[in-house]
This record gives sequence, C-alpha cells and structure tokens, in this order.
Amino acid sequence: MAAGLGVLAPTAAAEAGRRVLPGDSIQDAVNYARPGDIITVMPGTYYENVLITKRLTLRGFGARTVIKPPVTAVTPVAPAVPPASGTAPAPAAPGAAKAPAAATAPSGRALACSQADSGICVMGTAEQPVVGVDIRSLTVSGFKRNGIWASYTDRLSVQRVISEKNGTWGIAQERSTRGLFRDNTARDNAESGLFIANTVDREGGATDTLGAVVRRNTLTGNRIGVTVRRVRNLSVYGNTLTGNCGGIFVVGDEGEPGAGDMTIRNNRIHENNKFCKGNSRLPDIQGVGIVLTGAEETVVRSNDIRGNVGASPLSGGILLFKSFVGATNTDNVIRDNVVRDNKPADLANQGTGTGNRFVNNRCASSVPAGMC
Repeated sequence: MAAGLGVLAPTAAAEAGRRVLPGDSIQDAVNYARPGDIITVMPGTYYENVLITKRLTLRGFGARTVIKPPVTAVTPVAPAVPPASGTAPAPAAPGAAKAPAAATAPSGRALACSQADSGICVMGTAEQPVVGVDIRSLTVSGFKRNGIWASYTDRLSVQRVISEKNGTWGIAQERSTRGLFRDNTARDNAESGLFIANTVDREGGATDTLGAVVRRNTLTGNRIGVTVRRVRNLSVYGNTLTGNCGGIFVVGDEGEPGAGDMTIRNNRIHENNKFCKGNSRLPDIQGVGIVLTGAEETVVRSNDIRGNVGASPLSGGILLFKSFVGATNTDNVIRDNVVRDNKPADLANQGTGTGNRFVNNRCASSVPAGMC
C-alpha cells in the first residue's frame, strides 16, 4: 500500500544507521549525523577527541572499540551542510579527526573539548542543553584529563563503557539532569572514576539532578570511586568499589540549596586501601568506605562495607566528616548496613551536625562508642 501511494520505505542504510570503520573518523560521523541517528563504531583503535552536541547514540563493541588521544591534536568541527541521511562521509586518514572541506570555524565547545584533552565530550549550553545522548559499549583510555566529560545535558545515558587511565575523571558530568550511568567500568583514573557535580569552575548551590542514577558500575584503582559534589536528588546503588583510595564521597558546602537528598544503597565497598597523597583540598586518602561531608537528608542503607583500613582522617567504614568550609552534616540516616573490619572505626560521626541517625547497622566499632 505504501509503495502504491508513492511512500518510500526506509532504506537498509537508514535502518542500520551510520557505521565507522578503523581508519575512519568518529567525529566526521557525528558531524554528519542527524538528531536521533545511531552511530556504530566497529572494533579497532581510534585516535581522536569526539564532541557531541546533538541527540544521538554512539555505540561500539566494548573492549574491542578503543578511543585514545590523537597523536596530533585536532579540533572537531561541525559541517555546514550534512549529506543525505545514511550516507557515510569520506574516510579520514587513520587516527585523524579531520574536518570536512565545507566545515565552519571551530566553536567554543569544540575548542573546550579538544583543549581539555578529554576523550568524548557531550556539551550543551545553559539555554539549550543536549538531550538524550546515549553512549555505550566503548573504551576511552589514556586521555590527559577525562575519559567522558558532559556539561549542560539532560537524560545522558552512559552504559557498558570502560574508562581507564585518564588523568582526571573517568566519567564526569556537571550542570546536568537525569543522567543514567550503568554497568560501566572506571579504573585507574587519577581522580574519581565517576564524578557528578553542580559546576567545576565556580561556587553555587547544589544542582537538583532530577533523579540521576549511578547503578551497577565497577570502580577500581581510582583515587575515589564515586564522587557526588554539590548535587541533590539522585541514587547510587548496586555498585562495586574496591582497590580505590576511597569508595564514595558525598560533598557539600555552605551554598543553598545544600547537597544531599539522595540514596546510597546496596553497594559493595571493600578494601579501598590504595594510598593517595593529599592536596590543598583534602588530606591523604586511604582506607575510605563512604564519606559524607556537608550533606543533608541522605540515606545510606543496606551497603556491604568491609576491610577499608588506613591512617587518614577520612579512613574507616562510614564517616560523617566535618566540612573544611564549615558546612554541617544534618538529618542523614545510616541504617541496615554491614560494616565490618574497617579501621580506625566502622562508623564515625564527627562535627557538629544535628539530626543524624545510625540505626540497625551490623558493626563492631564506632566513634563515639555506642552506635553499633
């Protein structure tokens, strides 16, 4: 009937989306893609930075699709006019992210991505956030700063990604809402394996993430497994954190609204005993399970936290730590956790915060005594 009415059925190329082969440029495919396109990156190693500023799916083959830093830094640039849907751009030289001949001048966002030495950047603006980007089954490795960096996004999904050996964060997001981070592996990154913040370049109250989810990720060998800084309204659950200097950090400050209103549950946080030297913001970090500092109305429940041992002021199983900027922990609930063999204590409540409750935790030691 459709053919009889002159309606053309979708072509096989359109149904399949766009495919990037070794020697092609992922950035070219992204530039030419229309909103909603699926870009499949075939197994191979690609040496480039990738900037995404529109709704699309970027997917690969897990450990077999690897994105590494370009040998010579090249700024990704958006084309002036994309070709017809389903038409692949001409291949670029191996390892390059060369702009098409008809490309416009580099945008500020493109420069921010390439000059920041990040692998994949998803970047919107305050006036027009990028909505609905899906990144999955890729490996980003060895970038000077971040494996994946996102700013001004909504409903960003990062799933089954390996982000390793990057100089700052493995997977990071700021100024964003409703993110989903699931089934990823972040390992051996210099700072947090997974980092969610309000902003990274200025002060301000906590961002309401509108229900961001950090679920079933494996975080190992990082400075900190998961850091949620100056944000509200999210859940961190079902993750495995081991071999980091610290497990989970919830960080707030004196800004309004305060950080917190989140749930941290059903995580396995074992033997995060790597030693990380302190810096201007934090003391030495070693043997840290979960730290709340400057947090409010956060529920920490049903986690298994064992064998986190160190001599840092932050060491131990679950710690409510006094904030360096004077923000207090208030109205947090620590309940139904198994907290064993952590030193100097399984549970600790420091500072002058009020309304914090420790309920039905299975532990052997606490500071002050009597919370087990």
